Amino acid sequence: MRGKDEESDATAFGSPDSRKISRAAKHPRKNRGMPPPATFDIDTLPGSSNLTALETAAVIRRTPGALEQWRRDPNHLLKWRYVDGRPLYRVDAVRDYLAGCYKTT
Repeated sequence: MRGKDEESDATAFGSPDSRKISRAAKHPRKNRGMPPPATFDIDTLPGSSNLTALETAAVIRRTPGALEQWRRDPNHLLKWRYVDGRPLYRVDAVRDYLAGCYKTT
């Protein structure tokens, strides 16, 4: 038997509505999906231009997570460099990578 000072299970843990966390309080998740196709033509860009990881992923049609994995391998064919802690890809390096991909297929 329950005493008067004991709470029921529902009131002890709170109602389901009281446990909901607002969207603003949650940590935002990275979008790991395939980015939309690039809105620019890589052939018209100067070779010394830099592309962000998201722009590069859009050009080569891979996910940003794939590029992140590739950066862990220092011998990967797609070359990058870090500027202010962010990985940047030279347009020349992206073109060379794409040319190498087309030769093997």
